Amino acid sequence: MATQAEIRTVNAAALVQGIALVTFPAASTIFTAADAYHLSSSQYGTIFVPQVVLAIAASLLGSKLSARFGGKRVYLAGLLADLASMTLLLVSRVVMTNQTVAFPLLLAATACLGAGFGLTVPTLNTFTAAFHPQAVDQAILVLNALLGLGTALAPLLVAIFVGLGFWVGLPLFVVVQLVVLLLVSLRLPFQVETVATPAAGRGTPAPGNPAGRTQRQAQIPAPFWVFAGFATLYGFCETMNGNWSQIDLTTYLGLSTTVASLALTVFWAVVTLGRVLFAAIQQWFPSRLTYHLLPFLLAVAFLLIAALPKHAPVLSVLAFALAGLGCSALLPLTISFGQEKLASMVGAVAGGVIAFYQLGYGIAAFGVGPLRDAGIALSAIFAASAGVAVIMGALSFVVAHRRRSPASLHPRPLPVGFAAPS
Repeated sequence: MATQAEIRTVNAAALVQGIALVTFPAASTIFTAADAYHLSSSQYGTIFVPQVVLAIAASLLGSKLSARFGGKRVYLAGLLADLASMTLLLVSRVVMTNQTVAFPLLLAATACLGAGFGLTVPTLNTFTAAFHPQAVDQAILVLNALLGLGTALAPLLVAIFVGLGFWVGLPLFVVVQLVVLLLVSLRLPFQVETVATPAAGRGTPAPGNPAGRTQRQAQIPAPFWVFAGFATLYGFCETMNGNWSQIDLTTYLGLSTTVASLALTVFWAVVTLGRVLFAAIQQWFPSRLTYHLLPFLLAVAFLLIAALPKHAPVLSVLAFALAGLGCSALLPLTISFGQEKLASMVGAVAGGVIAFYQLGYGIAAFGVGPLRDAGIALSAIFAASAGVAVIMGALSFVVAHRRRSPASLHPRPLPVGFAAPS
């Protein structure tokens, strides 16, 4: 039985992880400002490449690491990686005008953040499910809402600290929170029941594997690549809003950094609220219909963002709010549909989908930079992103064609001892 201290700590960790995750995109105008880091668009995009690589690796290896070392150690390792990331960002501030030193520090910082995200978030989901066996769906929804609240708070906190002339207050704030979390977590057991997978040639074959083949021998089923493609496109679309909105609003549309931060805050807030909303109404509005609708709503949002006039703060914030609603339920529903359809690799679906989501994140985070340096306006790239969202909408009918809505919008995590297939 989990203690209240364990439950509160897990929820607090989700909130802090959300803030840490969006710290770098929220500070985009600092990284590109001439009187700060003065990064080019390509350099700004490049700093997210190590984050993507490490997040993918951690997502794919997380279940094996948990099975070998235990969930608590993996969770603590994730917090330490987050702490290293924020510490490196603070150190880079001291040398920010010297790109020869500052740029490698930023690369190392985002690499640590990717590892922290990939290790911490799946473990938090597993702990939450284990701590609330009678109300798993509600507990996972709350956890993800807290993670989303953190992503919404990051740009708001950046705006506050920039207004105070102390933007490094955000990473410093996160450092303090992470240190407290580590000290508290070290004293808690975080014990959950593990599940052993059957050995080759012994015991009962795994579900969806009637021939008794080992998971290592089983091939990835062809339908998985449809889910992978959808997740990649979604990662691209989400990152266009999350990483490039502030630069678009300040550089091209003449808005203040405060308004740009507000737009990003609203985007992440609506992503979170949308997930809660669609989970609450799925009995009346099936999740399958939500899955078909949202990509086309996102396409409309991209076209609106591309057509925004200069000096229109209210319309700009509303456009990114619409984009947040379009993004909201797509990623968790992709994992939920995948886990129900791909029973033979259920242990690897979540990690695989998240890995391809991170790939899409990397394409948008890095790929847009060289396009901007080549003279292509962000408005044109946002307009082209509408086409990506339409393709995603078409894929939604392949993923969910003639399938019932999943039992829960947010997928249930596997127990800590379950090793994903290679």
